[in-house]
Amino acid sequence: MPSMMLRWVQVAGVALALACAGSVQAAGDAQRGKQIGYTCLGCHGIDDYKNVYPTYSVPKLVGQHPEYIVAALKGYRSKQRSHGTMYAQASSLSDQDMEDVAAYLSGAVLAPGAPTQGTAPTKVTELCSACHGKDGIGITGDYPTLAGQHADYLTRALIEYQKGDRKNAIMGPFASQLSNADIAAIASYYGAQRPELKTVLRRSWL
Repeated sequence: MPSMMLRWVQVAGVALALACAGSVQAAGDAQRGKQIGYTCLGCHGIDDYKNVYPTYSVPKLVGQHPEYIVAALKGYRSKQRSHGTMYAQASSLSDQDMEDVAAYLSGAVLAPGAPTQGTAPTKVTELCSACHGKDGIGITGDYPTLAGQHADYLTRALIEYQKGDRKNAIMGPFASQLSNADIAAIASYYGAQRPELKTVLRRSWL
């Protein structure tokens, strides 16, 4: 079996096993999350808000799987992800706080079904679609939805996986295989997919 096909089968196997087992469902209280997560809106509640250094767009969260938001927050708290501000925020939250904040920030989770936009790059087919789908909708709550996410944020995330600033047993090895051109193509493709993730509206908190 060619190495690329074998790799895809391995990834698909992991994805299928998780799907069959059922992902751990977030059990958050969105109303409580709305109250304790107001500080999140200082960055995530402003359209096209930028992280200062390095400069890239703060990710959109409306439509994201709440389970994945919780996993990301835990990653920042445990320093499996490197970001000073996010570490400080996540360190102040209990596990239940994270569930509640995630339930609020995610809102209505995006559903698959829309036609894909454009032609998927080769690396999307070989490495990404088994978990993130060709439409950018994560196949379980454990996998982030990428559809409509800021392309520069997706680029930054892949670079962080390459550098080890984000530690993940699956994403690290996959990202290490990508060239700069591959990363740009993947980010541009997923950023163009619909339905799209959106920014939390700050006025929704008021």
